[in-house]
Amino acid sequence: MFRNAIEKYIRKVKKNDFMFDKDISLFLILEFSLKKFLSILRSYKIFTITKGSKKVFLGRNVEIFNKKNIVMGDNVNIGDFVKLYALGVKPLTIGSHVNIGSFTQVIISTTFGNLGQFITLGNHVAIGEFSYVGGAGGLEIGENTIIGQYFSSHPENHNFIDKSLLIRLQGVNRQGIKIGKNCWLGSKVTILDGVIIGDNCVVAAGSVVTNSVPDNMLVGGVPARIIRKIFDS
Repeated sequence: MFRNAIEKYIRKVKKNDFMFDKDISLFLILEFSLKKFLSILRSYKIFTITKGSKKVFLGRNVEIFNKKNIVMGDNVNIGDFVKLYALGVKPLTIGSHVNIGSFTQVIISTTFGNLGQFITLGNHVAIGEFSYVGGAGGLEIGENTIIGQYFSSHPENHNFIDKSLLIRLQGVNRQGIKIGKNCWLGSKVTILDGVIIGDNCVVAAGSVVTNSVPDNMLVGGVPARIIRKIFDS
């Protein structure tokens, strides 16, 4: 009966037909439920950005900076030891039904001398563990995009043309990154500044994407190249 009640609650939250695998024991369901209950209690530390009416599941030791610049949707899952740094010109926006894996850093910028732009995560975005989600030049990830572990995005480049100056003293340039809707980015994918990835794209694990990608493409490699089209327009 307890199992059915938890399944019903999850289906209501996720708005799907979720059911536990038949091999999941009642003990594991109880352990899972306790963990989720504790994560809801921890979410009160960000009460001001959830308006008190949205479900947020907050992992252990989550670090939040400039929470007034964070906009958060409903049913957001944030893993253990995640960092949310909203030091930016525009907000760090996290849509509804978003999952951010443990040990991930979501950082608009860390410097007070040159503020970053923004980060926008659309509804139903999922980001794997140990990722670095940078937003210095602006980052947008479209709805229903799923991303594997160790992902990194870098919407900023260091200038290095002037031989008379150390590279670290030459400043940066920023174009921003945009990742479309309904994409799948495999583990250890890196996206560099200025890249736009279209809708319905798949990026193979370990790829480094240096150039923009049109809709409906499978890409892979270092640097990433188009392998083939995967959907008809």
